[in-house]
Amino acid sequence: MDIKTLKEAALKFGTPIYLYDLKIIKNQFDKLNKELSVLNDYKIHFAAKSLSNISILKFIRRLGAGLDAVSIEEVKIGLKCGFLKDQIIYTPNGVCIDEIINAHNLGVKINLDSIESINEYCGLYKNPSINLRINPEVYAGANEKISVGHASSKFGIPIKDISKILKLEKEGKINVVGIHIHTGSDILKNEQLKEGIKIIFSIAKKFKNIKSIDFGGGIKVPYFKGDTETDLNNYIKNISIEYDRYRSVTGRDLKLIFEPGKFLVSDSGFFICKVNYLKSTPLKSFVQINTGFNHFIRPNLYGAYHEITNLSNPIDKKFEYEIVGYICEKDTFAEKRRISKISKGDLICIRNAGAYGYNMASNYNSRPRPAEICLYKEKLYKIREAEDLNSLLKNQIDIFS
Repeated sequence: MDIKTLKEAALKFGTPIYLYDLKIIKNQFDKLNKELSVLNDYKIHFAAKSLSNISILKFIRRLGAGLDAVSIEEVKIGLKCGFLKDQIIYTPNGVCIDEIINAHNLGVKINLDSIESINEYCGLYKNPSINLRINPEVYAGANEKISVGHASSKFGIPIKDISKILKLEKEGKINVVGIHIHTGSDILKNEQLKEGIKIIFSIAKKFKNIKSIDFGGGIKVPYFKGDTETDLNNYIKNISIEYDRYRSVTGRDLKLIFEPGKFLVSDSGFFICKVNYLKSTPLKSFVQINTGFNHFIRPNLYGAYHEITNLSNPIDKKFEYEIVGYICEKDTFAEKRRISKISKGDLICIRNAGAYGYNMASNYNSRPRPAEICLYKEKLYKIREAEDLNSLLKNQIDIFS
């Protein structure tokens, strides 16, 4: 998206705002489809947890994707957006059985991720067809907060418990029809991906009625020019090799499922804010912006790097700044970042903000969440209103009035 359009959006809708370019989402979807086309039977399911605005979900559905949901609310939003029940995969973690029953009654595909939930589920239904989320015990991902497939993780069924599931299936209590893994986010090392692929196919061989394997997400995207990213071609090549081996041994075909979130929407997003003040101290030059980690938490929570540019003065001499928000604790978007000279009132753009921006936003410090905007066919549309004071008070009950 060019600077003119970014500035136009800020002028028209105010700041801060989340802005998404739907053309970029389509380009990413087409890119992944092209890479996956070497596989016989596959399906892309978009990870709703990364961005769940209904206009975005409807656009992605039109592209041909299914939906990956991690909560019953995401399932229901997906259904309202027109996804069919067999196009939605629900992968909960540690939820109560009532939520799983709710998903069952809605008819969506369910991935169960513990022996405990499987035992309770098969006690309610006679020989139900189930899908397993396996913990491959592979440490992968950019950092410990987003590495979810290692031996100490709360996610997935430990490999040692596979024998218990095979016993349940032999006793006619369950019918395992699918296996799912998700080792982490921003996975870069090919060895980690390769190991996870081998493990899931080796487990699939143990079950006679497997119809699908779900590889989850975790594809790393570049956050700035020259940044590293997952080698998609190599990743899919390794899947193809293991799949061919699986078929030569079992004689069975499978549907291969992929659940990208960040890969599809991260680069499409731009978070635009404005400079309130420049504050100088003996040690640092702070740029104080009209937002905080309540609106975009990734840099503070994960230490994530996001490119930051000055839309008002993009090509001037660069100076070193610390970009900080207005929240009442350490609220840093960037440290020692060289950016074109910044002045009070300048528009600042945080890039690669399409994933886990609004969806992880909060009302901390009683701050309303900003509006969401999209660019579609060269026209700007508001796709979510900004919150205000009434939004913050709406569901509260005053017992002293």
